[in-house]
Amino acid sequence: MHAHCQCGQLSAVAHGEYGSVVCHCTACQRRSGSPFGMALYFDAANVTISGEATEYERSADSGLPFTSGFCPVCGTTLYLKTARHPGGIGITAGTLVGKPIGPPMRSVFEENRHDWVTLPPETARFPRGRNDK
Repeated sequence: MHAHCQCGQLSAVAHGEYGSVVCHCTACQRRSGSPFGMALYFDAANVTISGEATEYERSADSGLPFTSGFCPVCGTTLYLKTARHPGGIGITAGTLVGKPIGPPMRSVFEENRHDWVTLPPETARFPRGRNDK
């Protein structure tokens, strides 16, 4: 899979298995400017990032660090890193080129999901993060 920012300066190539996640936490809503964020998480060894990125690290609702990698020219968030999955990297779904993706495998922080957002019934759902009680 290939992904790139709006201006094309920052890009990623990823291959192999991935897990698709929709996150409804308020921080992902702010980051994406939409009711949720969606990313495909790959093994970091299967992802090559090209171009210049600026990273912003914040504390996730879990209390663990969460990093967004974005283009310093156009501002597009291209990738995500989470301490919960230190060997992985998420490529934001909206930056993927050409290849359609299916529905998310998991939906997290559903406690913040907008009522009008509906997902397929087979999507695994979690009120918070999938490992939070």
